[in-house]
Amino acid sequence: MSEEQLHLLAQRAGLAVDWIDANGRPQRVQPAVLRRILAGLGHPADDAGAVETSLQVLQAAREGHKLPPLLTVEVGQALNLSVYFGPQTPCRVSLEDGTAFDLHLDDQAALPGVLPVGYQVVTLGDQQFTLAVAPPRCWSVADAAGEPTPRIWGLSAQLYSLRRIGDGGFGDTRALEVLARSAAERGADALAISPMHAMFSHDPQRYSPYSPSSRLFLNSLYAAPGVILGERAVRIAIEDAELGSELHRLEQLPLIDWPGAAQAKQLLLRTLYDGFCAGEHPLHEDFISFRQSGGQALENHCRFEALQAHCAAEGKSQDWRQWPSDWHDPHNLEIAQFAAENADEVGFHAFSQWLVARSLERAQDAARSSGMRIGLIADLAVGADGAGSQAWSRQDELLSELTVGAPPDILNRSGQSWGISAFSPEGLQRKGFRAFIEMLRANFAHAGGLRIDHVMGLQRLWVIPLGAPPSEGAYLHYPVDDLLRLLALESVRHKAIVLGEDLGTVPEGLREKLAARAILGMRVLLFEQYHAGHFKPILEWPDNALATSTTHDLPTLDGWWRARDIDWNHKLKLIDADTEQHWRQTRHHERLGLRHILAQDHQNFRGDAEEAEQLIDASVRFLGHTRAPLVLLPLEDALGIEEQPNLPGTLDTHPNWRRRFSAESEGLLDDLDAARRLELLAQAREQASERDR
Repeated sequence: MSEEQLHLLAQRAGLAVDWIDANGRPQRVQPAVLRRILAGLGHPADDAGAVETSLQVLQAAREGHKLPPLLTVEVGQALNLSVYFGPQTPCRVSLEDGTAFDLHLDDQAALPGVLPVGYQVVTLGDQQFTLAVAPPRCWSVADAAGEPTPRIWGLSAQLYSLRRIGDGGFGDTRALEVLARSAAERGADALAISPMHAMFSHDPQRYSPYSPSSRLFLNSLYAAPGVILGERAVRIAIEDAELGSELHRLEQLPLIDWPGAAQAKQLLLRTLYDGFCAGEHPLHEDFISFRQSGGQALENHCRFEALQAHCAAEGKSQDWRQWPSDWHDPHNLEIAQFAAENADEVGFHAFSQWLVARSLERAQDAARSSGMRIGLIADLAVGADGAGSQAWSRQDELLSELTVGAPPDILNRSGQSWGISAFSPEGLQRKGFRAFIEMLRANFAHAGGLRIDHVMGLQRLWVIPLGAPPSEGAYLHYPVDDLLRLLALESVRHKAIVLGEDLGTVPEGLREKLAARAILGMRVLLFEQYHAGHFKPILEWPDNALATSTTHDLPTLDGWWRARDIDWNHKLKLIDADTEQHWRQTRHHERLGLRHILAQDHQNFRGDAEEAEQLIDASVRFLGHTRAPLVLLPLEDALGIEEQPNLPGTLDTHPNWRRRFSAESEGLLDDLDAARRLELLAQAREQASERDR
């Protein structure tokens, strides 16, 4: 096989054969790795004949004169269509508002930039496409705040960690609603939460919020049925299902028992559904309307859940890729027949989605009506499980045979494999970006903002063949400009800000692209160092990124100060003795450096409190004084908690995604430490606003 031809195929398929690692060293993907990844992209490359055939298929698609179903353009800019048509070709434009008119392509065969923002239908001869005309930027913090130079703040919370009486062992949207009102009373304008994506109802062992079944729907476990159906209905259901003692036991546990809590909540939801269907409930019409508006996408998800339940009951694989071939296609008549025969099961999952959607809607309404100018900020995971609902229903648009991760770098010498699949760049374009648009709409639906995890994925992702180590991957490139235009269009339509988690290796020029679209990057206090122990001063923090103290994957401020994360890595034997010693020496220098920069504010370190507590106070004040339009303070740091929510590189040896706060949401911010720190943050934000006016 000609290596040159293989490289040409990889390049045309969007793969980077050559790349630069985190140490600045050039790397080249090995031919065997390229062949496996190309196969996962749908371009066989086992031998010279297969490579040539795949090249011909790609070339034919490139040279074809058929318009794609959707193109994007920025408002006011012309769209060059010379690949498809000649100058002065007449066309018909149908706007979203029903207006229609005729145009001609100009002398360069470009569609004039006169169309308004929106999804407009353009017809040229016998061909038709949708033109997504994007605004120049996303809805910004300035738009949300109604101020040209905003200096606002909010909290970030792991939803499951919240607590209320009767929650059944983990946080839900009712606890979120209470927290939102409490935070708003103290001046917060935003409340960022962990992902609420749909998980696997019949596999409660999977509970990482960043490895969902689908990013189109919600985790029904987070529903608060009492706020929708009434507390009386919930009490009766608990009695009928004899769940009282089990729910009480689960609520007393120091850590979440996800399998037990999920089983109990599912039984409660099932009992509520039976009661809902038994009588003429006043909300029955709303449920029917919800199900109808959800369309085929919702129906497919509910059918998938029913199929998985069937397989689980029979002891068969719940991975759709192992199902009978007739079940691989959501549109197969066998699936429709199964759905008809199991209509009650399908209906139950639709009911569960209705409950959680209405519950989340209430939480956002509570945040906004309490005075928050942004409200909830949803979290969008970088991908979905290849064995899940979204991969099954959007097979042409998701790469279920490849997983996403990160190449080996300074922190992870083996690299990372996240066990999730990503969009297919070719599939997105072939289907008019349908899966991307519907995902954005689903996640913007009940939020005032959206955090995009690993935002670098809009430009490139490290993809790995199933079963291969992370080192045997390659970067796959995406149509970043198209994706950013669609993101801006949906952001403005929903009046919701966009945050991009840009921590790690960021492709050159991407941060500039994000800033131009008013997408805030992220700056984390613990990372803002020129080198170990030399932290950036306040005025060198940028005004195009949010500021925060830490993230769910990093130690809390208290834990960082005490080197709790290093202790955990030592305890679990994730590092050797030399690495541990190096980490502890580096941490010593970093502690000295952070205390030095914080001590430049003479208000800090003046009391008699423990140094770790004073460090957190000083850090909160420091963040508040930065030029960041938005500061998000994690609840763990507001409360001075030592342990972090997630320790990357571990599965069940560290209690990832299981920690709960000891106090209920209603009084959580009344904690003396939390109340003091929120007041410090609010004052610092006001001072920063006055300084920067």
